[in-house]
Amino acid sequence: MNQEPVIHFQSGSINVHYIPSTTFKTNTFVIQLKAPLAKDTVTKRAILPQVLQSGSEDYPTRLALRSALEDLYGASLQGDIVKKGENQIMSFRMDIANEKFLKDNTPLMEQGLKLLSSVFLHPKISNNQFDDKILSDEIRTHRQKIASIFDDKMRFANKRLTEEMCKNEPFGLHVLGEEKDLDAIDSKNLFEYYQQVLQNDQIDFYIMGDMNHDDLKEMIEKYFMITRNETTTNTNNNSPDSSANQQSREPREVVEEQEIQQGKLHLGYRTNVTYGDQEYFALQLFNGIFGGFSHSKLFINVREKASLAYYAASRIESMKGLLIVMAGIESNKYDEATSIIFKQMEDMQNGEFTEEDIEQTKAVFKNQILETMDSPRGRIELEYQNEVGVGRIPLEEWMTRIDEVTKEDIVQVASKIQLDTTYFLKGKEESANE
Repeated sequence: MNQEPVIHFQSGSINVHYIPSTTFKTNTFVIQLKAPLAKDTVTKRAILPQVLQSGSEDYPTRLALRSALEDLYGASLQGDIVKKGENQIMSFRMDIANEKFLKDNTPLMEQGLKLLSSVFLHPKISNNQFDDKILSDEIRTHRQKIASIFDDKMRFANKRLTEEMCKNEPFGLHVLGEEKDLDAIDSKNLFEYYQQVLQNDQIDFYIMGDMNHDDLKEMIEKYFMITRNETTTNTNNNSPDSSANQQSREPREVVEEQEIQQGKLHLGYRTNVTYGDQEYFALQLFNGIFGGFSHSKLFINVREKASLAYYAASRIESMKGLLIVMAGIESNKYDEATSIIFKQMEDMQNGEFTEEDIEQTKAVFKNQILETMDSPRGRIELEYQNEVGVGRIPLEEWMTRIDEVTKEDIVQVASKIQLDTTYFLKGKEESANE
């Protein structure tokens, strides 16, 4: 994993990170804006990237923007909103051909940065508010997005588990916000919030590709210079302390019914380990053996041997310190499925897994990391974890740190994991026939 060192510099209040790479024929630009999850802003923040992408000062419609991207040799631009721990991250990503590979002398990098700057910093506004039609269109689309969660029962069960498990914590908020909050958003208050974002958010700008560092710095400072009021207090830069919110309590059980064919069993555990902690890699390997990969205990024992689940897997929310187990089961198999899942956890805590299991998991995990590092999106994502997480883990240390994990480390990390909430969404018809 020989990586060129990342070059860091400031452009006003923007933290810029240039990742030199000659591997790809494209350059990738990613702007990440971090702020704490909060009930009063979560929905505004979720809709904002889409509003900004729908029209700018220079490109007043989505059609004009698409046409401009086509003129830049088919460049792509996407806005997104994700949740990382107790933070809500807004992002803009552009992929554009590297001008070094063009036959003509088009200054493609500068044109791409200028367009991205237009979308991000020069939105379509009048009288200090967003365009009414753009906003109403995006609110309608956002309502549909939120409604679609109900139709995807796996996503719905995960949302309900998170809401129940983290009821009094920012993490309990859904990244898309609440449908009822959309009624209170208008062109004026959303633009005011956008201005607060530019003043308060931690803004990180990642550039990955093959370009001249001095030229890049000059262009970034030309198109992306954000200066902040000296009176502004950057409260948004401080992530809430998720460990302070973790409650030690008796495990809870929540059962709900809907007209569905397949029951959704989701279990939430507190791992008491987050990204940057010493035990982070032991936790990742624990998860690989327990339910993260196709050779895991959940997959083999719950799905394959007992034929109890249509799917059975687990994943780590490493910024928050949660382990989420997901299984699709027949509603009358609830007791059987939970007891086998609990048995797999008990076996992990008792060290009932082999050195071969550990080696296989290390190999799969390392291969996964190498694949992630091998794409601009993945590499930037891994780099950004060190900006969002409380602790930092240099990427060049990852392989060594994985190799150093022992069976004792995995058992030790397993012993810290505690069941918090079991959520079961079961079918009405099936439950009536039990």
